[in-house]
Amino acid sequence: MIVMLNNKCNLNKEEFLNYLEDLKTIRTEEDLIVCPSTINLSMYDNNVFPLGAQNVSKYITGPHTGEISSKQLKSYGVKYCIVGHSERRQEQNESNKDTNEKIKMLLNEGIIPVLCVGETKEERDNNTYKEVITKEINDAIKDLNEEEQESIIVAYEPIYSIGTGIIPKNNEIEEIFKLIKEILPTNKILYGGSANENNIDELKQTKEIDGYLLGGLSLNITKLKDFLSKL
Repeated sequence: MIVMLNNKCNLNKEEFLNYLEDLKTIRTEEDLIVCPSTINLSMYDNNVFPLGAQNVSKYITGPHTGEISSKQLKSYGVKYCIVGHSERRQEQNESNKDTNEKIKMLLNEGIIPVLCVGETKEERDNNTYKEVITKEINDAIKDLNEEEQESIIVAYEPIYSIGTGIIPKNNEIEEIFKLIKEILPTNKILYGGSANENNIDELKQTKEIDGYLLGGLSLNITKLKDFLSKL
C-alpha cells in the first residue's frame, strides 16, 4: 500500500526539522513517501521513506525565475513528484498540456510522476465528471510510449473532497477507478481527498485502492500513525 504525505505549503524550517524527528518514530510496512514543500527538500535526511516533490517545472533549465527543474529534483534524491494537482490547476492556471510536459521532464530523469485527476462538485452534479477525468488522463499521457505510461501513479482526488471532510461513496470511487483502469489498466491508483483515521475503515472497503495521498493528515504524526495502523 502506497501512502504519500503531501505537506503542501506548510512547516517552516524549525517545524520541518521537528517533523523529521517525528517521522523517525513511525514503524510501518506500507510504502510511505514524503513530499515536503520545495524549500524543505534539501533538509530531508530520512533513508527509510523515499522523497517526493510537490511540483516540477516544465522547463529543463535556464532563465525561468522561481522554477525547479527535474534535474534539480533528481540531484536532491527525489524519487516521486506530484503533477496536475487541482490546487496547481486552479491557483496557477496549469493546463493538461502543462501536466503532460512536466511528466515528460520527470520521466527523462527517472522520477515517477504522480498524476492527480478529479472533478469539481459542479462537474459531478452536471454528470460531466467522466469526460473531465478521461481528458485529464489522455492529455497527460499524450506522446508517451507504453512503458512510460505504465510508470505513472494516478491519484484520484475529487476536488470537492480536498480539505472538506466530504468523501465520495465507495461505489463512486470504484466507478472512477474502473474508468482510469480502462485507460491505464496496470497502473497503481491512489485515493486522495479528506482521507483520515476516522474514515479509513470505510474507504478500505474499496478493494481497488492501491494507496492514499494525504494532505492535512500528513502534518499530524499521531493521527497519521493511527491511520497507518488501520490499513
